[in-house]
Amino acid sequence: MKLEDDVETLKGVGPKTAEKLHKYGIISVRDFLYTLPRDYETFETPTSIAEIRPGKIVIRGKIDSLTTRRARRRNLSVTEGIVRDQTGAIKVVWFNQSYRIRQFSPDKEYFFTGEYELKNGRYSLISPTATEVSDVDLKTGLNPIYKAHGSLKSHDFKRLIAASRSQFNLIPDLLPSVPHNTRAKALFYSHFPNSLKTAERARNYLAYEELFELILASRLNRRENDKLKASSIRFKSAAVKSFVDNLPFKLTNAQRRAAWEIFQDLEKSTPMNRLLQGDVGSGKTMVAALAAFEVALAHGQVALLAPTAVLASQHYNNLLQVFQKFDIRIELLTGATKNKSAIKKDIGEGKIDIVVGTHALLTDDTVFANLALVVIDEQHRFGVEQRQRIMLKSPRDLAPHLLAMTATPIPRSLQLTIFGDLDVSILDEMPSGRKPIRTTVLPEIYAKERLYPQIQEVINLPPDTKSHGSKAHGQQIYWICRAIEDDDKTVSEITSVKKRTKKLREVFPRLTIEFLHGKMKPAEKDLIMERFKAGEIDILVSTTVVEVGVDVPNATMVIIENAESYGLAQLHQLRGRVGRGASESYCFLLTTGDTKPSKRLRELEKSCDGFHLAEVDLKMRGPGEIYGVLQHGALDLKIASLSDTKLIARAQKDVDVFLKNPDNLIKYKELMAGISKYQQITTLN
Repeated sequence: MKLEDDVETLKGVGPKTAEKLHKYGIISVRDFLYTLPRDYETFETPTSIAEIRPGKIVIRGKIDSLTTRRARRRNLSVTEGIVRDQTGAIKVVWFNQSYRIRQFSPDKEYFFTGEYELKNGRYSLISPTATEVSDVDLKTGLNPIYKAHGSLKSHDFKRLIAASRSQFNLIPDLLPSVPHNTRAKALFYSHFPNSLKTAERARNYLAYEELFELILASRLNRRENDKLKASSIRFKSAAVKSFVDNLPFKLTNAQRRAAWEIFQDLEKSTPMNRLLQGDVGSGKTMVAALAAFEVALAHGQVALLAPTAVLASQHYNNLLQVFQKFDIRIELLTGATKNKSAIKKDIGEGKIDIVVGTHALLTDDTVFANLALVVIDEQHRFGVEQRQRIMLKSPRDLAPHLLAMTATPIPRSLQLTIFGDLDVSILDEMPSGRKPIRTTVLPEIYAKERLYPQIQEVINLPPDTKSHGSKAHGQQIYWICRAIEDDDKTVSEITSVKKRTKKLREVFPRLTIEFLHGKMKPAEKDLIMERFKAGEIDILVSTTVVEVGVDVPNATMVIIENAESYGLAQLHQLRGRVGRGASESYCFLLTTGDTKPSKRLRELEKSCDGFHLAEVDLKMRGPGEIYGVLQHGALDLKIASLSDTKLIARAQKDVDVFLKNPDNLIKYKELMAGISKYQQITTLN
């Protein structure tokens, strides 16, 4: 058996189980062995029921009298039972976990771990984890906990891993200068630890390996980019000063600094490969306009690629405004553009200096005469192949300079690893006059009494108004939902876009309320957004498809349902849909169930600083959430944490030593095969 073999070759994995594993990206034996426990429970000293005190407890006992009911006042299910040992009995309660009623056998013993606290006038064990005693190695008292993958629960992974103990000797070492079988032992003790310290040491080594691979891939990408040639565009200080002086506003110091970094890159004969990151509303488009101005003066062409027609139109109109006093021709090219053939002909003849567009820029018949700069807005919305296609539009043997933009602030540790092949400019300063968005965490059960009156006030609907014309009454509102429509097969606590729209129309019959979601046709989505921007819609109920979108200064409130199910980065992006005008703006984070607001939501309530929130999100949830909104592709770090700066520094130092010897790239075949996926993910150019 080989590590590259299909997971179905493992003992105990039949065709149906293999199909389930494949669905979650566990394809090979290697993938399976690297599916490590997410945590370890310890059951060395459970407490007898007679001795328990309020707080976190571990008890060992049997359970009976299980029932499930719906709470009347709250939209949740309550599952209750009685846990008994030889010394007594206590009540146990789970919220929104109705499957628990089918989980237990009254004849078996379980370890229960959770909070014993006062609830509704009675002490109960609240939402504990439950582990069958027979599943625990009682010698070590440790129970590895695996992440559930659909119907495959933690105990299923434990059973399959136990059947695969003999496969660990197949695992070859990856890195140079490590003792023999280091990798195999680290993986084995991650799954079968004899102590928590052993498990921690094993995971630390595997995390170091992952970071080494990722950083090495990023360094190699940088080397490849440095081999390319690009047009050197000389900085024209007088012209740029004249352009800046004609702006109707003053640039922030952060914008000036980022523009200067870009101007220096453009002067080089190797292509710029720069990521411009800044919080929502920090002025990224204006920095891109400065770069485009410099290139246009040198008779080079600029392509600004945007993910939607509405956003492309917004950029086009903004650029027309700032360039109106200069002899620079700008055109818009989208699927809806009527004179596409004429515009494409002029692009090919070099008559257009700056073209702003969507995927229409990527078609084979869109050819540039002298493409010198590509600006990609919200570049994560485009796949690797699409980004490469626009970069290959220059007909000469010169690569265009690349400026990618993102409104998702990136923690420094992410910059140092994932984006090691990129130069990064940061806009960490907001233009003057921006007001912080007032953010409130609110249980959904209070929405009617606290939120609905504020909606009336924001939209400024007079009590005696029976109907309205085509324009919204006052300010406008986004209402964000997770699902598009209800699933009849499951009992869900999530209110869908369509269901919420129906409810709001019943509550506010005099308002214009429309919905938007990702499964609608592009033309339908653009039409809804255009109507919302024009003030024809009072409340737009939407999925996260509006996370990155157009400026609607008249929208001053965003309501996010099931807020606890989003990452901080995404919540901050959604909040950034408002606060773009002069009026006070509000964000309501609606929570479900009976639990206290998470630390994540409280951080969002306290801070509007995207960079601070990104660091918090990285520590709490890991890189996947942040990276998922940054780039097409999956940063599938199974073990490493990109907040571990010490381990990153060590891996960076070792990578630099490794690269000093070119023979290493040939000698360590296992390592080079492993980093190929990271090279595809991390590269932008």
